[in-house]
Order: sequence, then C-alpha cells, then structure tokens
Amino acid sequence: MPLRLIRLAALALLSLSFLAQAAAPALSEPLPVDPQVRVGKLANGLTYYIQKNARPEKKLELRLVVKAGSILEDEDQLGLAHFTEHMAFNGSTHFKRHELVSYLQSIGIKFGADLNAYTGFDETVYILPIPTDKPENIEKGFLVLQDWAQGLKLNDADIESERGIVLEELRLGKGANDRMNKILLPRIFNGSRYAERLPIGKAEVLRSFKPDAIRRFYKEWYRPELMAVIAVGDIDPAAAEQMIRANFSQLKNPEDARPREYARIPERLKSDVLVLRDREASGNMLLIRYPIIPKVESTTVGGYRSDLVERLASAILSQRMAELTQRADPPFIQGGSGMVKVARGYRAFNVSALLGKGGPTPAINALVQENERARQFGFTASELERAKRSLLRNYERVYNEREKSDSAGYVAEYIRNFLEGESMPGIENEYRYARELLPGIALDEVNAFVRKAIPTEEPKLVVYMGVDSPDVPAPVPAELLAAVDAARGATVTAREDKAYASQLLEKLPEPGRIVSETRDAALGTTELVLGNGVHVILKPTDFRNDQVLLGAVRLGGQSLVGDEDIFNARYANAVMASMGALDYTPLDLQKILAGRSVNAAVSMSALSEGLAGTAGSADVETMLQLLYVRLMYPRKDPALFESFLARQRDAARNSLARPEAVFADTIASTLFNNHPRVPRAPRVEDFDKVQLDRIEQIYRSRFGSAKGWTFFIVGSFDAEKIKPLVATYIASLPVPDIPLNFHDPMVRPVRGVVKKEVRRGREAKSSISITFSGTADYSQMEQTKLQAMLEVLNIKLTEVLREQKGLIYGGGANGTLSKLPYGNYAITLSLPCGPENVDKVIDAAFAEIRKLQTQGPEAGDLEKVKQNWTNNHRKSMRENGYWLNYFQSAYLNGLAPATILQYAERVDALKPGDLQKAAARYFDFENYVQVVLYPETPGL
Repeated sequence: MPLRLIRLAALALLSLSFLAQAAAPALSEPLPVDPQVRVGKLANGLTYYIQKNARPEKKLELRLVVKAGSILEDEDQLGLAHFTEHMAFNGSTHFKRHELVSYLQSIGIKFGADLNAYTGFDETVYILPIPTDKPENIEKGFLVLQDWAQGLKLNDADIESERGIVLEELRLGKGANDRMNKILLPRIFNGSRYAERLPIGKAEVLRSFKPDAIRRFYKEWYRPELMAVIAVGDIDPAAAEQMIRANFSQLKNPEDARPREYARIPERLKSDVLVLRDREASGNMLLIRYPIIPKVESTTVGGYRSDLVERLASAILSQRMAELTQRADPPFIQGGSGMVKVARGYRAFNVSALLGKGGPTPAINALVQENERARQFGFTASELERAKRSLLRNYERVYNEREKSDSAGYVAEYIRNFLEGESMPGIENEYRYARELLPGIALDEVNAFVRKAIPTEEPKLVVYMGVDSPDVPAPVPAELLAAVDAARGATVTAREDKAYASQLLEKLPEPGRIVSETRDAALGTTELVLGNGVHVILKPTDFRNDQVLLGAVRLGGQSLVGDEDIFNARYANAVMASMGALDYTPLDLQKILAGRSVNAAVSMSALSEGLAGTAGSADVETMLQLLYVRLMYPRKDPALFESFLARQRDAARNSLARPEAVFADTIASTLFNNHPRVPRAPRVEDFDKVQLDRIEQIYRSRFGSAKGWTFFIVGSFDAEKIKPLVATYIASLPVPDIPLNFHDPMVRPVRGVVKKEVRRGREAKSSISITFSGTADYSQMEQTKLQAMLEVLNIKLTEVLREQKGLIYGGGANGTLSKLPYGNYAITLSLPCGPENVDKVIDAAFAEIRKLQTQGPEAGDLEKVKQNWTNNHRKSMRENGYWLNYFQSAYLNGLAPATILQYAERVDALKPGDLQKAAARYFDFENYVQVVLYPETPGL
C-alpha cells in the first residue's frame, strides 16, 4: 500500500474515532439559515434571497419564483399557467413584443439555453442570468423580473399568436408515454387533483380559451405574497436589496384574494393493479407504489440526523439492488427501491424495474425479496461503514468547493426553500453536522429505520406498462398482485458479511523515469516526457479546490478492426468495464473505493482511443491506481459477460418501437447508404456477434500498450507532488509496438438530393431532418465562421418559424467542421412540426438560408452571437473540464494547445461577410438528404 494511502487511511480512522468522541450538537437545536444568504420579506409579502458569489465571475443569476402552477387552474384554464409563462416573453410594461428577447440577446443571453422558464404543478420559475460587466444590465434585469411579476400585457393579438406555439409544444409530448400516463396518473395520485392538472394542459382548452381566462389567472395568482426574487452572483448584496425594494415594493396583492391551497392526495384504502400496453412503448416496466405519506421537512438537528440515517439506508439498499443485475440471467435490466417524492409534501416507497425477457415475475421476486431481506435482517456493519465513508466524502468535497461553487447551485437550494420549506443551513453547518453525527449512527438504528420504512401488507398499486405485442402476452392483473404477495412471503436468509481489501494493489509497479520537462508559461502547463515515450501535460489550476481531471488520447480506435469485428470493437469498453479489474467485480471496486472521490475509464471511438479519470485532490493516487489496473489487469468473467449481453438484448428488444427511433435509424442509414460502420439502434441479433475472447483480444491489443498516449492532468494539484505518481503509474506502463494512426473506414454521405419519408406513429406529429454535407478544409477560424453562421440562422428560424408563423415550438440547425478522417462538414436542420405544416416549415427554413446567402446576416444578430460567446468563454476559461477537452481536441487535430488563448481574437475577427460566404459554401441545395417522419395514418 502506498505510503500516502496508508496515511490517508490512518487519518480517516483517527478522524472517525475522534469525531465519535466529540460532543454532538443538541438534537433539539433548530437548523440555522446559511449566514451567507440574506433572506428578507417586503411589506407586501414578497420574499427575497440575496447572496454574493463570484463563480462565475461577472454574472448574476436572477429568478422570479411564483407559488402558482397548474394545480390552481379553473376548468376553463387548463394549461394557462404554462401559457402565462410563455406570455412573459411577449410584451410587458417596459418591453414590447419580441423586444425583451432581442435586448437580452444583445447582452449575450441566449434564448432557451440561458433565458428560460418552467411551469410545474405548484410553481412557475423564471430564469434570467445577467452579465454584470455593465451596471445597466443589472438594473434592466430586475426590471424584467418586475414586468414578469405584474407587468404582462396579455393582449388579445399576442395571445392568439402564441396559441400555435404552445400547441406545438403539446404536440411534441404526444406518444406512447403520454397515452399511458393519462390512464396511469389518476391511479398514481389516487384520484387527486394532480392527475387532472398536467402543466401542458388540454388541447381543446388551449385552442379555444378566452383571453380573459388567462388574464384572470395572472391577476389572481401572480401576487407578491406568493413570490420570491432570488439574486445570487457577482453583485453587492446591499445594492441588490435596494433594487429589489425599488422594483417590487409597489406590487399589490388583490383584495379578497383566493386562498392558495395545496392539493391533497387521498389515502389508498385497498390494493390495486393496472396493466397498460402500447405498441409504441420502448420497453416493459414494473412499478409498485406503496402508500403515499406526508413528507415533513426537517427543521432541527434531530431531523437532520434522521435524514442522514435515511440516506445511509438508501445508499446500502441501492447497492444491493445493483448487485441483482450482475447475475448471469439478470431478473431485470435496471431496478431499485426506495422513498421518492410524489408531490409537494408527499412521498412514497417505490419499487420499480425495467423488465427483461423474463417479464415481471423475476423482477418482482428479486426486488421484493431483497427488500424483505433488508427488512428482516438489516444491513451489515461493513456495509454501514462504507456508506458512512462515502457520504462523509461527499460532504467534504462540497465543503472544499464552498468558495468556488456555481451560483446556479445556490439558486436551486433557495428555490426549494421557498417552495417546499427545505432547510438551508449552509455547507459549513452541514459538513459539521455530518462529521459530528455520522459516527454516532449505529447499525441497529439504520436497521430499525429500514424495518419501518419498507412496507409489508399495506395497500399498494402494482403497475405494468409495456409493449402491446403478440409476442409478449399481457400479464393478468390478479396474478401480478399475487406474485408480489408471494414474493413478500417467501423465505429469505441474511446476507453474509464479506471483507474487502482496503487498496487496489498489493504491490506497486516499479516506477519509470521522467526524462525531460518543459514549461509553458503562457498556458501554465508543464510537459513531461517519460522513459516509455508517453507525454504528460500538467496544468495545475485554482478553479476548484477539490477536483482533478485526467484525459489521454491517441489515434486508432475501432477503425483498426475489420467490418466483421465492428460490434466487438464497439462494445469492448462496456463489456470489459462490466467485468471489473484484477479479481474484483465492478461492485467490488465500488466497495473497495468507498469514501474516495474517484473514477477512471477507457473508451474506444471510431477513430481514437481515450482514457478518463476524475478525483478529489486527496484521491489522485487512487485514480491513477484504478486507471493502471484497468489497463494492466482487465478482468474476464464469463458470467458477468452473459449478464451484460442479457441486459443489452433485453434493452434492444423494443429499440425500434418508438417512431422517433425508426426515424433516427432511417436518417443514419439513408445518409450513409447503410454503411456497416455507422452506429444504429441496437438489434437483439447484434449481440450474437459480440464474442468475449475477441473483445478481450482487441482490448488487450490496444490498451495493453501505452505507446503514443498523451496524458493531460488538469485541476487542483501540486505539480511537484504529482510527478512521483506519474512516474509510478504512467511511466511504468509497457509500450509494445502498436499502430498509432487510424484507418480511414471510407464512411461518406450520399451525394445529390435524396428524400425519404418514414410513416410511423399514431399521433399527428411530424419531424423534419435535412442534412447538408460535403468536403471542406478544416481550420479553427473556418469552424468559428460556420458555427457563427448557424447561431445567426437559429435566431432567424426562431423569429420566423416560431414567433411569426407559429409553425414550430423548438428545433433549429446544428453542424460541425471536421478534420478527421478527412476534411468534411455536416449541417442538420431538425424541425418538429405538424404533418400539415411540413412543406411550409421546409420552405420557410430554406427561405431564411437563402436570405443569409444573398443578403448576409443582420449586423445586430452577429453581435448577439459574439456577445454570448464572449460571456460563455469567460466562464469556460475558469473550468477544468473546458481546458481538458480543448487540449485533447487540439492534440487529435494537430493544433497547438496555445490556440485556446486566441479564441477572443477569432470571435472579434468575425464579419457579416464571413457568415454570408459560409452560408453560400455550406448550404448546397443540389446536395442534401431530407427525411421526414409522418404519422402512419395519412390525414392525422
């Protein structure tokens, strides 16, 4: 065991021993409010939360939270809570229709990606991130929130214009899940109002409601006593509080306000069964919903301690459930059990599974009996100890990052506090509670919780949802209920406690050498050349306090095997990962590594291979050890291999049931003329071609040699302290000779105009995919021009197809310019719409492209894109993941890593003419593939 790991283990034991002796806080002590957040309330009842937070810099996260959602709608308002959210962007006291979105885009806020909103059963939340580099941005940001709160115009004409957009959003959600949920939800909610008030609403109401109905909803429910304003980011709290008072103090509550009541979920009095089948369902699933019970948020230290007990129990039970999938003939594809939130103030114990070919009975037996085993015999001491270590490490990681956490994370916590009363004591207090309380939680206490939490004879709802196919007989409802009762009554035995090693390697590899070292001051990197020829680039950062990321890349990948081996190569990573390393299964590895924040994996893509790792700063050596054993000691386990194949076959059995899956499959096969190298939806028979011995051979032939790897390590580490670890675990890797380039598989898109229709699905919904492709010379500047052109095009597609014509809800263009395996580009328009509007949508989209080609972009639109990119880049340059991904991409494309520092220059250099030329170059109306999904019954 490495000296460093020995010290860490000793410190951990000493820490737990010390903490066990420390005086725990009084359980009756009320939970405090995080001292770094300023919480207040105006005279009109509006609540506010303010916090100064410097990550990301020069950015302020604003939210308007309203305790008003679809549950409050009257019968003539079904869907109007959500419709009101839409209208917030369509004219208000200070912003005319379309003016708000245009203004926010001009300061770099992207509609949809940044500026957004959502409506739930009990709330509506408006999301507004504001750049703070100009004071007027902040002032206008609060003005926008003020308008959303009580300044919407809700003009008749604007409402009529928005109907089509909302109906298109409703159309997008239609399909098998929607059809089954309409039957399921009334039973799930046991007749509660929640089942009758889905936020999207009902089409007949959305088409015909009178404007006064939405104005009534807005007037009655958008009132300050039901609102919160949240401001977290790079701002002075006193200034923020002053702006909140200036903008929101004048808001009025209506006289004789309707009471804000929350829907009650009635108690289930007897057991029930529901069998739902649909031929477009993508799989079969089982759900056992036990009685819904009230959820009371913790307000004291004692309540917090009880939550810790539940989290420990849930973690152990989840691990046990995961082990059930490791059988050679797994009882289900995925499954688990535990407490889940049902609605505000309610939760329930759920058992659920994605079923395999064996159907519901094996899943019921495995899940219910595993629950019974836990209920009757409890957990083991070693299971609890591992769960404690893992939970405490999670707290420690968050605590270490407390000064470098993103503002959006704090915002989410404050939203939950306002809407649900969730406590917010702050990470400093929570970490203290965890350290002081966890050691004193005894096994008997956790087992007592499990005995009480896992239901026995209580009334339950058993649900089967699956594919309506003659090959899969429908379960008999009475038999499902009988199977659950029989499984609960079956004899189970206690689990045996198993000891696990405390480290991965009993003997460390003989360290290699670092033969040279080069410093790049501009990038802040150090490049090491190792004795085995491997290169390692180190970039220590202060972006996070407890995060280290590793990546390694080289060319090769699946391209080096023949077509007959493509399935073996495609599944090699997943198969080998499913069997573990050394003598340990994947779940064994999890248990050995409990209490350490660490992961490591390998990958093999079409043209390259990669290694990836993540670790906390104290766990870097463990991460390198884990990566080392995955490379040097992959494990071969025929039983786990068969388990993997069984789950994959089961998952693939209905992979093409959904119309959207057939559509995606058709796009790929049409675009590349059924080339065997192009991934498609998996079929059951694909896994007959996956062979364990050949996979092991492919894996060892590539990952058994470190030749050609370039490693990148980015994050919170000391370069001098990490060098000995690099020498031990990377410089020691063997380097037998292997090919170090890819073989061009000659996958090329078809030429000319190719059009194809797919007729699938029962719903009146269509989707358009149009792909333009061809050869092109790659450069970073050319890639920047292409992306900018597409961003401007998307602004126009939203303005014209959505806002002006009401033909779509979402969709747009995306594309890329690639250097490998040859210089090429591909641009795809993805536009979901109504079947009756397909031709209109295509014509309108093509008209915008042609306008871009002939007239170029509006200068203001290009400036919107450049400002958004500048804002995002400023944030990205303080993220370890961004640097790691850039380094790896630059290496694969033969670019200098220092080009990351030239991004701003490339963006500044963009001119409208560049985008016009890019549109002319990349949109060739004599060469594209068009695939359109229509419903199978014409006229729908």
